Amino acid sequence: MFERPGAGEHAVLVHIATTFDAEDLAELEALAQTAGAQPVAVVQGSRRQPDPRFFIGKGKLEELSRAVAEYQAELVLFNHALSPSQERNLEKALGVRVVDRTGLILDIFAQRARSYEGKLQVELAQLRHMATRLVRGWTHLERQKGGIGLRGPGETQLETDRRLIGQRIRQIQQRLRKVEKQREQSRSARKKAELPTVALVGYTNAGKSTLFNALTTAHVYAADQLFATLDSTLRRIQLEWGNIILADTVGFIRHLPHELVAAFRSTLQETCEAEVILHVIDASAPQRQANIEAVYSVLGELGVERERVIEVYNKTDRIGRTPRLERDSEGRPRRVWLSARTGEGFDLLWEALVEVLADDRVHAEVHLSPREGGLRARLFSLGRVLKDEVDEQGGWNMEVELPARYRGVLEAIDGYHCRSERVH
Repeated sequence: MFERPGAGEHAVLVHIATTFDAEDLAELEALAQTAGAQPVAVVQGSRRQPDPRFFIGKGKLEELSRAVAEYQAELVLFNHALSPSQERNLEKALGVRVVDRTGLILDIFAQRARSYEGKLQVELAQLRHMATRLVRGWTHLERQKGGIGLRGPGETQLETDRRLIGQRIRQIQQRLRKVEKQREQSRSARKKAELPTVALVGYTNAGKSTLFNALTTAHVYAADQLFATLDSTLRRIQLEWGNIILADTVGFIRHLPHELVAAFRSTLQETCEAEVILHVIDASAPQRQANIEAVYSVLGELGVERERVIEVYNKTDRIGRTPRLERDSEGRPRRVWLSARTGEGFDLLWEALVEVLADDRVHAEVHLSPREGGLRARLFSLGRVLKDEVDEQGGWNMEVELPARYRGVLEAIDGYHCRSERVH
């Protein structure tokens, strides 16, 4: 009977190029090292489509088995998402632990989480992932309970574990809902205080935290490794026309596990609500374009429009490029080239932020009927209410200031009058 092997550090990496997968082997090596594993060998190959039983073919399985034996590896890391049955079959054939790309990233996130919310989010993602894998090498889970008072049909250990995981998932979700309410209260307070949010997003190791520290004089941990920081951080910055909130978020990666996107949705809500999103890009990365598309893919899942994004090409000092500000056909800032390490180009970034934020708010007057109390409450939640007077019919005459992306809400109101499209 196969029993699941213990933990190990020496790992054999497996990268199979298929029509469905085009992962970068160098990134797998970086992920493995970030997780604390020591890569000792690499098995590469190509297939038109994955084998349903082992993902790899019999020939590659034999090659992988020889590599595990030769290097005395305790772990095999696949640069692909494996099905539960594929993981079980591979572990039985190799006699060592097998971890797919999703499991590897989850392990890194578990190491990096520091805040209460971050730890809960990672545990939730791990439990959801584990729930689909209880049928792998855990042979004891299929045995029924024994002992006095527990003999007989009863429920199997596998069913017990599924039930316990389900209970724990519900507990974490309840706790996260409380934390999310606190975040929402903080966001509402910032809106009422007219504090627009600028969110930093980007591919992991693009230099987000380094740029965040340079802009805010904060001391967020930054290192030349994947997922150096996981928990989001907020800081207030003084611009020439007022204060803003700068938010640093978790780095993205190609094929970021859906479990993590779902678990971190509340944290990433800072990105969804931000007036401006700074997409930090490693200008020196060989896979720069693929990394850019990976970030936009996650932003698309979150419902973020590209119109709110300013691309920040970082690490210009590595490629010998001169800092510059690029605009689109309408003259709006779209790209800033700079170096977070040297500070060159920061003046261009500040120029772009001041211009976009000042041009991204609508000042309007509206009249609401007594039946539109819900819309009045929404205006309070979306922006800043400068005047709120009750008229003789029980309606409201309001003067509001909202982010430009909510202009459609105002234009749908019959008593709408735009006082200014640009607020200084």
